[in-house]
Amino acid sequence: MVRKIIWSANAQSNRKEILSYWIKRNKSNTYSKKLNNLFLESLSILKKYPQIGMLTSISNVRIKIVKDYFLIYEFNESELFILAIWNTKQDPKSQNIKPL
Repeated sequence: MVRKIIWSANAQSNRKEILSYWIKRNKSNTYSKKLNNLFLESLSILKKYPQIGMLTSISNVRIKIVKDYFLIYEFNESELFILAIWNTKQDPKSQNIKPL
């Protein structure tokens, strides 16, 4: 089943910050575009097969690895909720990830 993707405000902010960081760091948007495409490709797969993500210690929350980032999400029969995008190089305590 294909699900509708719903981005949390936190996940939207995470993605914007990540892509902005790479644009500033590289003085180019080339890598940011590639990274964003990887996020979108992963979401396309998750829409159809959301159970492929790794289970977490939080009930119903799963993780899909994309490069150095975790796409953190929940799903039901009709929707895929993107909770956060977490840089795996950051301290987990600095992230504010809450299941729906």
